[in-house]
Amino acid sequence: MRLSLNLVLALVLLVSWASGLSAADFLLKDGERVLFLGNTFVEREQEYGEWELQLTLAAGDRKIIFRNLGWSGDTVWTESRGLFDPPAAGYQRTLELVRELKPTTIILGYGAVESERGSAGLEAFKAQYKKLRSDLSSTKARFMHLSPLLMEAASFPVDSEGVAEHVAGVNKNLNLYAEAIRTISAESGELFIDFREAQRSKGDQTNWMENGVHLSQAGYQATAAVLVNALGGKVDKRKHKALKGLIQRKNELFFYRWRPQNFTYLLGFRKHEQGNNAVEIAQFDPLITDLETEIQKLKTE
Repeated sequence: MRLSLNLVLALVLLVSWASGLSAADFLLKDGERVLFLGNTFVEREQEYGEWELQLTLAAGDRKIIFRNLGWSGDTVWTESRGLFDPPAAGYQRTLELVRELKPTTIILGYGAVESERGSAGLEAFKAQYKKLRSDLSSTKARFMHLSPLLMEAASFPVDSEGVAEHVAGVNKNLNLYAEAIRTISAESGELFIDFREAQRSKGDQTNWMENGVHLSQAGYQATAAVLVNALGGKVDKRKHKALKGLIQRKNELFFYRWRPQNFTYLLGFRKHEQGNNAVEIAQFDPLITDLETEIQKLKTE
């Protein structure tokens, strides 16, 4: 694929700019508590660990705590989080949990699921997105906003004449919702991180997705680079296998901490049966803290 001269020059300038970055330029400061809140691509990141790995390295010797509250299929109404309760109950639980975690930065990743409603659902989405942001503002955290990812035709699991047309229709709606998020973030003077430009410029020879929709390992590495650069950091291309392993283990323990498999019996409508065992959930906390100490030590060695 031939690149235009303007695109080549833009890429050269981007590389030159990124190579001159230092930890001092990085937007996340020492002692920050960063919370990811969003849908499937946010939830799956805790298993891959690429975003957190690169953000951790870009921070230098600063200690930053990361918490992932992603939930597959989630929307700004937090409809996936109701469990056996109405969505409104899941919404309130989410607000309470976020406040309990005391974040200093909240990174929102929504819009993909909602975009399936097309232009007819856009105004309701914008209103609820603003409401969610407003309801979370009592934390005094600053907000950053992620664009939804575009569907990738090259890795779509079905090969037929209708795929290109289908993907184009889906992406038209995704772009509508991404631009709505861009506008909302601009109105509040907050950072909007747009993955779509990098998707469009990567070419058809490089796939980010494993099935047209969900990011692969390569996709999380690519989006990690976009995220780190947007925050003023520099991407570290080394493997850091041990460090990423600690991050993944920490994320796993935190997942068990806030989403125990027997939630209904511990904290839900059947807690009268086994709710006394809920005291054990807090026993994850020192294990998570120990891993974070190891992460900080290993990254600065």
